[in-house]
Amino acid sequence: MKRALQLIVLLYAVLLSIPGMVQDISSSTWTQTQSSGWFTHGRNFQHTASSSVPSQLLRRIHWQSQVDLHPEFTSGELFIHYGSPLVTPSNTVILPVRAEKQRFRIEARDGANGELIWDATIGFRPAPAAFTPSYGPVLRKDGAVVFPEKGGVIGTREQADHAEGEVQRLAFYGIDYYKANKSVYDKYVMINTPLTSDGAGNVFFGFEVTGPTPGALKSGIARVSPEGKGIWVSAATASVDSNIQKLATNSAPALSCDGTSLYVVTNSSPFGFGYLLRLNTETLTTIGRVRLRDPSSGQDSIVPDISSSTPMIGPDGDVYFGVWENPYPSHNGRGWLLHFNGALTKEKIPGSFGWDDTASVVRASSVGSYSGKSEYLIVTKYNNYAGLGGDGVNKLAVLDPNASMRDPILPVTRVMREVITIASPTPDPNFPEFPGAVREWCINTAAVDPFTNSVLANNEDGKLYRWDLMHNRFSETITLTAGIGEAYTPTLIGADGVVYAINDAIVFAVGY
Repeated sequence: MKRALQLIVLLYAVLLSIPGMVQDISSSTWTQTQSSGWFTHGRNFQHTASSSVPSQLLRRIHWQSQVDLHPEFTSGELFIHYGSPLVTPSNTVILPVRAEKQRFRIEARDGANGELIWDATIGFRPAPAAFTPSYGPVLRKDGAVVFPEKGGVIGTREQADHAEGEVQRLAFYGIDYYKANKSVYDKYVMINTPLTSDGAGNVFFGFEVTGPTPGALKSGIARVSPEGKGIWVSAATASVDSNIQKLATNSAPALSCDGTSLYVVTNSSPFGFGYLLRLNTETLTTIGRVRLRDPSSGQDSIVPDISSSTPMIGPDGDVYFGVWENPYPSHNGRGWLLHFNGALTKEKIPGSFGWDDTASVVRASSVGSYSGKSEYLIVTKYNNYAGLGGDGVNKLAVLDPNASMRDPILPVTRVMREVITIASPTPDPNFPEFPGAVREWCINTAAVDPFTNSVLANNEDGKLYRWDLMHNRFSETITLTAGIGEAYTPTLIGADGVVYAINDAIVFAVGY
C-alpha cells in the first residue's frame, strides 16, 4: 500500500492543482435500537462499527469464500476496495463479489457454515478510479437487500434470508425512462458510493454521470423510496460550488442519530478539494456545509477517490471524516480525521490519521487506563508510512475526541489526545532502512466489541487480531493468509458473533 501511494503521488504531482490551496441510536444514550446484524459499511447508518453482540473467540476459520474471482495484482499487491459483507439478524451473510472487471454478483451464504443460499449476477459498472471502487449493497430493516446495478439503477431483493425472493429494479430518475433509454444510462450513469438506508426503507447513494442523458442528469446524490419514488440533487448544487463534480467515490452517506439529516462528501476531481454536506433526508436540501481544510496548513484538504473514508456520526451527533493532507505528503501521508459538530458550524479537534479509514466508536469505560471525561472514544488506524516521511511504525489508536495534544508529526497542530496506541507486531521487510518498520493495519473500518472491551482488526501480515483495550495488548491472533499488501478492507462481527475479515481477496469467517 505504501509503494502504491508513492507511485500515485508521482503520477499526479504534475497533473493536479488543488484550487484554493485546497441503526438508529439515541444521541444521549448508548442504546442500540438496531437488532443484531451488520447492515452496511460500519454496521449501522452512523457507521460506528460497534457490535450489538459479543464476538466469538478467534480459535479457527469456520469457512472462507472468494470476494474476487479474478483479482488483479499490481507488483504483487491488491489495490481494490472490496465492499463490506453484510449480515442479517438471522445470520445470513451477504457477500458483494467481483466476478470480473465489469461484472459483479451477490452471494447469500449461511453464516454457520458458508453454504450458498442464493446468488445473483449483477450488471454493475464501477465508476472510474485509480483503485477499483467498492461495491456496496445495503440491508434494509424490512429484511430486503438492495444493491447497485448499471445505469444508476438499484435492485431490491425481498427476503434476503430465503432461497427464493422477488427482485424489483428502481431508478431515481424513473424506471420507465431507464427502460426506454437503457443503453445511454448504462453507458453514462454509475453509482459511485455504497448504499445507505434509513428506518423507512429509503435508500441514499451517490452517482456519477460521464455523458449526456435524457433529463440532463448531473453527478450527485439520490434518494429512492421503497415504492420507487426518486429525487436527486447535483453535487455542485448541493455544495453551492460550480467547481464540484460529484460525491467522493467509495464514501457512503451517513445518517444523523435521529435520521433527519444525511451527511455526504463531495469533491472537485478524483484528487480535488471537497465539502462535507448536511442534507435534509426528505428533500435533499442542503442545511449545512463546510469546506474541508487541512488543520495544519489551512489549505484545502485533498478528498481522493482512492480513499474509502466515510462520514461517521458519534453518539452525540458529532461528525468525523478522513481526508488527505495538503500539501501532500507533509503529514507522512496520514491525512487527518476532521471533526465537526452535527450542524457543521463548528470545527472541533482533528485526529492525526484519517485518509482511508472510517473511525469507529468505543465506550470510554472499555479502556482500562482512561480517566478523562468523554462518554465515548474514537478508534482509528494510525499508520506512519515509511517512505513518505514516517518511521514505518504502524499502529492502531484510541483517541479522546474532546482532549488535545501536540501532533506527533507536526507539533504546531493540536490533535485528539492519544489514550492508548498499539503497534503492528510484524516487521516489514520492504523497508530495511527503517529498523522499526512493521506491517500495516489494512482496515478501513475496525469492528468494536463492547462486550469484551476489544477491537478486531485485520493486518497486511495476513493475521486477524483482537486488541484488548482494558490491558492494551493483543489477546488473540489467528493466521488467515501469508500476508499481502492491499487496499484497506472492512472488519465486522456477525449475528452469532463470528468475526469476518477480508485478506488476499478472500473473506474469512472466524470463531470458536
